[in-house]
Amino acid sequence: MRVGHTFTRHFDLETRQHELLGMDLGEGPSRRVLVTGAVVYAVWMGGLFLIFGWPSQVFFTLYFAPPALVTFYGSQRSRRNERRWNLTQWALTVRYLTVGHRPVINGGRRAADRSEWLPLRARLGEKADDALTIPGMGAFDKFLGGEEPQRMSGRAVPLDARPRLYGPDQVYRARSRNHSSKKAPGGGRKGRKGT
Repeated sequence: MRVGHTFTRHFDLETRQHELLGMDLGEGPSRRVLVTGAVVYAVWMGGLFLIFGWPSQVFFTLYFAPPALVTFYGSQRSRRNERRWNLTQWALTVRYLTVGHRPVINGGRRAADRSEWLPLRARLGEKADDALTIPGMGAFDKFLGGEEPQRMSGRAVPLDARPRLYGPDQVYRARSRNHSSKKAPGGGRKGRKGT
């Protein structure tokens, strides 16, 4: 009996930072992690500097710890999808909860109206009902879209698909019929000159 192995993860061919400002880092973190960390730090620190100014001793940790945690945990592989970072998975989850998804209507021939998008209550599923049972969370019921998700489109279209099994003789007849209809009406070959 043969045993096969399936490798679902792609190969990790990443350039690593071996030296930074003259300091040897050994194997070092990957450059993507360093760039991601630099961007997260710049955005976080820039926002806090604009709002609150220079950090005091009390708020020093608030300035430096959150970007480090986001970079550290966000750059690890997601458990749901090994090809994605946690940061990508978090971003997709936040986008799904805030924007949702656009339904495909008629094979993409028509763009969906905003009223046809899936409401937040339907996107959250049972989690919405569980969250609303917590005392004080009833105020968010209207934000989630009422009691029951409303039908946003017409009724379902019934499909009557019948599987058919064709044998080789039927395929041969269909191909010969198709080829005979494509032949020129005069028959024979055209355009050859005799020598």
